[in-house]
Amino acid sequence: MISKEVDPITLQVIAGAFDTIAQEMGHVLYRMSFSSIIRESQDLGAGLFDADFNTLCESDSTPLHIGSIPGYLRGIQDSLQGGTWHEGDIVIHNHPYYGASHSPDIAVVMPIFWQGELVGFSANTAHHVDIGSATPGLIIDIPDVFAEGMLFAGIKLYEKGKRNDAIWQFIGHNSRMPKQLQDDIEAQIASVKLGARRFIELIENYGKETVLTASGQLMDYSERILRSRIAEIPDGEYYADGFMDDDGRNRDIRLPVKVCVRISGDSVEVDLTGSADQVPTGFNVPFEGSTKVACFFAFRALLLDTATSEEYVPQNEGSFRPIKVIAPKGSIFNPEFPAAAEARFTQCNRVIDLIVKALSPVLPDRVTAGNSASLSFVAYSGIRPSGDYWVFLEVNEGAYGGRPRSDGPDAIDNLMCNTRNNPIEDLGMHLPMICDRYELRDDVMPGAGRYRGGIGVVKAQRLLTDGSITHENERHLDTPWGAFGGMPGAVGKVELYNTLEDRGIEQLPAKFSGVSVKAGDVMAFYAPCGGGFGDPLERSPEQVREDVLDGFCTLEYAHQAYGVVITGDEEVDLAATDELRTQMRHKVA
Repeated sequence: MISKEVDPITLQVIAGAFDTIAQEMGHVLYRMSFSSIIRESQDLGAGLFDADFNTLCESDSTPLHIGSIPGYLRGIQDSLQGGTWHEGDIVIHNHPYYGASHSPDIAVVMPIFWQGELVGFSANTAHHVDIGSATPGLIIDIPDVFAEGMLFAGIKLYEKGKRNDAIWQFIGHNSRMPKQLQDDIEAQIASVKLGARRFIELIENYGKETVLTASGQLMDYSERILRSRIAEIPDGEYYADGFMDDDGRNRDIRLPVKVCVRISGDSVEVDLTGSADQVPTGFNVPFEGSTKVACFFAFRALLLDTATSEEYVPQNEGSFRPIKVIAPKGSIFNPEFPAAAEARFTQCNRVIDLIVKALSPVLPDRVTAGNSASLSFVAYSGIRPSGDYWVFLEVNEGAYGGRPRSDGPDAIDNLMCNTRNNPIEDLGMHLPMICDRYELRDDVMPGAGRYRGGIGVVKAQRLLTDGSITHENERHLDTPWGAFGGMPGAVGKVELYNTLEDRGIEQLPAKFSGVSVKAGDVMAFYAPCGGGFGDPLERSPEQVREDVLDGFCTLEYAHQAYGVVITGDEEVDLAATDELRTQMRHKVA
């Protein structure tokens, strides 16, 4: 029986070992992969899990990947080929109704045995370029889950160490990018093999009882710290709501998103009742693999942020335990089979943003103003002269809202994405595309505040051949809010134009599927800008001047929003500024 506690020094050493193993697994996965979405953007997650599917450690990758893997493991338990784990098994899994986050995020899982006993799992997930879906790379306007491409539920790539060649051949014949897909899965296999080997080495060094006892203590510690932070929040119900632009097909129908955060002692419940019913496209969210994980992330970010926490809190199952999530069956956040659920990320980001907004009255020192809280995920594709497909997946940056002590970061990934940008040099070397523009937006102003909102990115990509584009995006209509007197930010937009033909500029909706384009066509994405935090009239005039000099703020906006008067020689007129701000405060009063 495992009962004796591990001493603090050994516990800390094992905690460090777990963290190192997860990071090493992540490094192996992205460094060995071939597709840019994994190799450059690092759209992945990796970690170790105990025999009860509890997260023991996770890589510092995209949060939605890691938090979802326990759901994958539970789904595999219900669908495992043959029903039994064996040494040497390696499983592939991506079914959204068996715990997966969404179908392009394929998990590879390896059981870990010690002296014939199953002691845990080494697992990872990664977003793959193409799994044979209705449109290349990404899908939105599809009728059901079967249009999402290949669905794997508990399928063994290896059984007792023997390779399942039939499955590998099936994968190769059902993707537009078979070589990249197969090679990236091989990288995932290398990663889980490494994780399993390192876990066994840890047991060999310290003993099974010590390692498993330590893992339990570490999970309890993370839970205890999070519960103590939740307990500091006054009990009550806190509400926020917003809306999504559309479902990718029915353009005039807005989709409400409603969040109620219930704090009771050291526990929290996130209730999404009142949010939109499930939709007839892929714009639904798998409950186990994505909805719950978004809520877990929100509280980890708010209450266990590594930059603001005095103590190190291990990233493990303990940080999930105090949080309960409710979403009615048949809603956009808990769809019923066989509804499609591939285009699910923008909804997750919006839930997080609304949790932040709901708790802002009681956590004013921890929250931000409205973030871009969206996602720009683009699939560019075409056919080479050889007849082979090329597919490129790109994640574009957004912006955060102003914060209690600093401006919102500019051109940064959206909340729980954490993906890296793909170098434009890599793009030009491997694909028939050219990046025409990649910089901060200058057509709108971020939300004014004592701390201004972040500035969104603008990226314009030009295709050199005919092709098609699918885009998953949001927030062309619902403006990021200002907080504590700050001003709202700015919504995003997407434009399509041609550099070879004068066809004018076409304004596109936030999300669209399989739009055919001609050589020379350019898709320009403009990310939303964050809201401002605090009264703009409390912002330092010198900060406003610096923003003007940097091109982040116009002279007119400095005068109108901040009450700052800048002279012709680009200096602040302090007397005129004081007078103007006094007048503006009297008007508000």
